[in-house]
Amino acid sequence: MDALVMCGGEGTRFGDDVEKPLFEVGGVPMVDRVCDALAASRVDDVYAAVSPNAPRTREHIADRTSLTTVETPGEGYVADLGSAIEATGGEPVLTVAADLPLLAAGPVDRTLDTAVSADETVRSLSVVVPVALKEQLGVSVDTEIEGVAPTGLNVVGPETESETHVSFDARLAVNANRPADTAVAAALVGEVTADGP
Repeated sequence: MDALVMCGGEGTRFGDDVEKPLFEVGGVPMVDRVCDALAASRVDDVYAAVSPNAPRTREHIADRTSLTTVETPGEGYVADLGSAIEATGGEPVLTVAADLPLLAAGPVDRTLDTAVSADETVRSLSVVVPVALKEQLGVSVDTEIEGVAPTGLNVVGPETESETHVSFDARLAVNANRPADTAVAAALVGEVTADGP
């Protein structure tokens, strides 16, 4: 299955001087951390969805030979996602936000295992974490539905109904939606980036 990194958002919460995917955690831009995790996983090809909203991100990742850049119109996450999926050949595809600085190959591979059944049928999957885990880690919660929060890691399959998979992996609980979240990620980067069970 291919992977699609969504990295074309405006990221205005980080100020005008840096595009959100390029914000460094532990000295490494978040988009590089995400791309490195995908490269170490079992995904086939990696695509990066860029837009006019993030020209420096497009320029930064242009030299990465391990991925292909896909242009999107920059009209918002949902519109850009649809455009990027169409440009990469359609479903199924693993989608990941560029603001997951603790992402590692293990959680990506486990998501693939969960989404793909024994007969190779792929189902749509939304990976969520308990809000309590995010609160314990001290990171922001922008969206909460019945005690869980989205992680930014999903599988878009051919059917419209999406299953929910609850993960307790701290690496998926740290979306860098605000500068304070990146401080938490930087403190955790050495502790939780090694793949565990």
